[in-house]
Amino acid sequence: MKIIFNFMRRLYDWVISFAAKPYALFALSVLAFAEASCFIIPPDVLLIAMGLAKPKKAFFYALVCSIFSVLGGLFGYFIGYYLWVAVKGFFIPHIFSQGLFDLVSAKYNLYSFWIIFAAAFTPIPYKVFTITGGVCSVNLLGFFIASVIGRSLRFFMVAAVFYFFGEKAKKFIDDYFGWLTFGITALLILGFYFLRKMV
Repeated sequence: MKIIFNFMRRLYDWVISFAAKPYALFALSVLAFAEASCFIIPPDVLLIAMGLAKPKKAFFYALVCSIFSVLGGLFGYFIGYYLWVAVKGFFIPHIFSQGLFDLVSAKYNLYSFWIIFAAAFTPIPYKVFTITGGVCSVNLLGFFIASVIGRSLRFFMVAAVFYFFGEKAKKFIDDYFGWLTFGITALLILGFYFLRKMV
């Protein structure tokens, strides 16, 4: 646990310093797009760092993050819809497991809109759902609407904290980083538990 915490602490400090660089907005766009289809690091980390560095621009950063994340989600959908046979060997098991893919596929048959919304809004890996959505040929309009709502709510809620609280939010994160890391991990576990029980 201590090793994980130290790694996360170093990653957090590194991203905070990166956020002040002139190409930070471009990096946020790329990260948000890639995370929705094939990358493992969520864009929240950089969004938080940029919001801390410039609280008054936090909502603008959230808008950029939301747009590119939804576009990345659509790209993930088309990977699943058109290219799954060709790329399956790359995604399984390197990006997600066969078991998780099978679980998400089964749930899509029952709760496609709410499954996408939950994945877009919570720490559950969004990419698993975007790609699986394409494989399962879920309704594209519903997929898009759920993604827009879920991603926007998630990123604008993060932005609101830094826009309204600024330095107080930074101090809170610095003081309680360990507990926050634990909390995010717990939310991720609960998200997967909720997904498994949604039958």
